[in-house]
Amino acid sequence: MTTIDTSRLAAAHARYLVLEQMRVPIAVLSTALFPALALVFFVLPFDWVDDPVQATTSVAQLALFGVLSGLLFTFGVGVADDREKPWDPYLRTLPAPPVARIVGRLAVGASFALLGLLPVVVIGALFTPATVAPERLLAAVAMLLVAGLPFLFGGLAIGYSLPTKAALPVTQLVFFPMAFGGGLLMPPEIFPDWLQVASGLLPSRGARDLLIWTLGGAAPMALAVVTFVVWTVALAGLAVWAYRRDEGRRFR
Repeated sequence: MTTIDTSRLAAAHARYLVLEQMRVPIAVLSTALFPALALVFFVLPFDWVDDPVQATTSVAQLALFGVLSGLLFTFGVGVADDREKPWDPYLRTLPAPPVARIVGRLAVGASFALLGLLPVVVIGALFTPATVAPERLLAAVAMLLVAGLPFLFGGLAIGYSLPTKAALPVTQLVFFPMAFGGGLLMPPEIFPDWLQVASGLLPSRGARDLLIWTLGGAAPMALAVVTFVVWTVALAGLAVWAYRRDEGRRFR
């Protein structure tokens, strides 16, 4: 099968997944609106948001919160749900390369994750003094996708390892402590020393620091960057293992 054929299959699979997602609009709306609501209720009422630097940091952190939650829940819960439907096992028996399905799913997951950026950016632009140079904005969007890699791989590992009833609570238990500990919901500068150390061991802190650095903020903690890379590599390996294990158990 040629590269063109594989690309067409990936596009067709992505179109199918988009249509499936749009049939449940509440899922799409919650992904897009939850970070924006957090900005409205937990950032705008406070005086420190009047500072342009603090406002930019807050908007960036909540934009990252939306992207990471979108990736983790889309792949963690979405893949688990697909595995329990007869359509997904049927697709995996067809003589088409698995890369087409994987690329299609990754494209859709990244698109819906970035969807959460729009309300946050609009509210931040209208109601805060947050400001970003155009060239840094493009770099920040690219960094958001890089920052989401460990959560993408973690979602795949959960989705291919657990049934839907287990995947949803596990995803929630994994994400929200990481979001808080990584400094996505409040400035990590106010953390006590012990929490600063614990925060540096989470992939969410490395993702947050790299994004703020891309926007012109402080350089990231070395510990957080190293930990981010280690988490990304480890979770990528875990996702591959979970996929092969699931395929071996169901199609041998």
